[in-house]
Amino acid sequence: MKPALFSANSEGACPTCNGAGVIYTDLAMMAGVATTCEDCEGKRFQASVLEYHLGGRDISEVLAMPVDEAEDFFGAGEARTPAAQRVLERLSDVGLGYLSLGQPLTTLSGGERQRLKLATHMAEKGGVYVLDEPTTGLHLADVEQLLGLLDRLVDSGKSVIVVEHHPAVMAHADWIIDLGPGAGHDGGRIVYQGPPADLVARRTTLTGEHLAQYVGA
Repeated sequence: MKPALFSANSEGACPTCNGAGVIYTDLAMMAGVATTCEDCEGKRFQASVLEYHLGGRDISEVLAMPVDEAEDFFGAGEARTPAAQRVLERLSDVGLGYLSLGQPLTTLSGGERQRLKLATHMAEKGGVYVLDEPTTGLHLADVEQLLGLLDRLVDSGKSVIVVEHHPAVMAHADWIIDLGPGAGHDGGRIVYQGPPADLVARRTTLTGEHLAQYVGA
């Protein structure tokens, strides 16, 4: 079968809702209303496309899978697809294992989009990674997973530069460049650069004071 049939943005789309899964009704003076498409029941695909299965799942069921579940699905059995599994492993490594495969990009936070981009570039040969607040919206357990990933990148010979305010990331860094002494117009100067331990020991900046409280020094 043609790959385009398994895209809700192409030939496989439900003709009633054009692959959106919902019908939008304009109520003129009032806010519009979105209702589930009755023909595809929100699955976004033509009925004929849903008759095809891989590992017992149709395309709508596969797209509804979380990344962690899909990693197992594509890792063994009839659905075994090594190339897909490698992509999913990178998504899981950056802490996006909870996202569904078919989740719209417009529903992702800034931090999630950054980690998605990071997972994409991990397959390339770049030598420097620059991340801007990658912990935004992350649970502490997911922050630990992200730090483990950054460690692996560094151990593989990459340079990782992170703009971050999360104390767990600062405490974990090899080197800190602290800008200050204040924020906005009161900042912009380098007030410290060096290992986190020395910043905590000196406590000469606001960052040092807060980091010291975090590590219990």
